[in-house]
Amino acid sequence: MKDALKSPFFWGFTLLMLLALSVIVYYAPVERTMGLVQKVFYFHVASAWVGLVAHTVVFAASILYLWKRSGGSDRLARASAEIGTVFISCTLLTGPLWAYPIWNTWWTWDPRLTTTLVLWFMYAAYIALHGGGASEARKRLAAVYGIICFINVPLVFFSTRWWRSIHPVVISSEGIALTPKMRVAMFVSVGVFSVLYFYLLRLRMKSLELQERVRHLKAQLLA
Repeated sequence: MKDALKSPFFWGFTLLMLLALSVIVYYAPVERTMGLVQKVFYFHVASAWVGLVAHTVVFAASILYLWKRSGGSDRLARASAEIGTVFISCTLLTGPLWAYPIWNTWWTWDPRLTTTLVLWFMYAAYIALHGGGASEARKRLAAVYGIICFINVPLVFFSTRWWRSIHPVVISSEGIALTPKMRVAMFVSVGVFSVLYFYLLRLRMKSLELQERVRHLKAQLLA
C-alpha cells in the first residue's frame, strides 16, 4: 500500500478520476426525463465497456497460451478475467439503479440484461475452473473454456441490434444518441475506467507472478 501511494501513476489516476467525476456531476447536463439518476449511465457504460474489453483480452491471451504455452499469457488471461468480472458486476449493479425510474422494475429479461448476466456466470465459472492451478492440464482446459466464453461477448454487444429490446441503444448506425456534453462525459468516463483496468491488470499480474514464484520455491524446498 505504501508503494502504491508513492507511485506517480497512482496520484495521476486519482486526478483523472476526480476529473471524470467533475465532468459527470458538473459538466454533463441533467437529462430532462430521467433527472439526476441518468448520471449513473456514465459509470454503467464505462463498466460495461471495460468488462467486454477485459474478456476480449482473456480470449486473445487464451489463444496465445495454447499456442506458446507461456506462463505470462496464462497470468494475463486469469488476471483479465478476474478484473473483467468485477466490472461486469458493476454493470449489473448500476443498470437497475439507472433503469428503475424508467422501467418501474429492477430487472427484466431483456436480451441485453440476460446475455450480460450469462456472461458474468460464464467468467465466474472460468475463474473457478482455473483456480490458480499449477498443472498444465488445468491451464489448458481453462484456456479452451476462456475461448468458448468469448462467444457471449459479441452477443452482449449486438443484442440490442439483433433482437427486440427495451434497452436504450446509445451507439447505432445513425450515430451516438447523446447531446455533445453527454458524449464528452461518456468518453471521459470510458477513458478513465480503461486506464483503471490496465492499472489493475498490471498489479494483478505482478501478484500472480509472485504467487507462482512462492509456489516454485515451496516445491523446491519440499523436493
